[in-house]
Amino acid sequence: MTDRLEQVFAGIDAANAADPTLETGEPAALLYGRRMSAELERVAPDAPELLKIAARGQHIERWTMARSDYAEGRDGYLRWRSDLADFHGRRVGEIMAASGYGEAEQGRVATMLRKQGLKRDAEVQLLEDVICLVFIRWYLEDFAETRDPEHVFRIVAKTARKMSAEGRERARREFDLPPNLAPAMAG
Repeated sequence: MTDRLEQVFAGIDAANAADPTLETGEPAALLYGRRMSAELERVAPDAPELLKIAARGQHIERWTMARSDYAEGRDGYLRWRSDLADFHGRRVGEIMAASGYGEAEQGRVATMLRKQGLKRDAEVQLLEDVICLVFIRWYLEDFAETRDPEHVFRIVAKTARKMSAEGRERARREFDLPPNLAPAMAG
């Protein structure tokens, strides 16, 4: 790992350490970023440096933009998600700039964080696959406990549609999804 990559990771981690929500005794955003890095390392150990930054910073300071500040319904949700992606790109870009990365590199990470080129850009797609794998590995079970089974099925199916064929195959191989959810992973 390069010195400047270590600096960026440290900057992202420091920002996420301020998350007031704790999960297993750690700030939730900090834990999420580390899980993203670990999953990317597991599935693509030779991933490019900028993809590693995007994975680590994918939810940087997410708690600062509350969903409740946006309108109810799908339009409000989509606006919130879009604003979050833009914010994440800017915030990670600031940390990258302080560590010596240029504007083009910052812009590339921001593009990945906005998921521009999903299904067309291999790095953006790999980031999305990692996001989905982290969700399935670490968050799906708790998510499913509080929701209607049909809603959970729709979310898993939507998750699968965002993944590449390789990502879906990895998920089918690695996760023992309940029989009622396994068909949702077909994509």
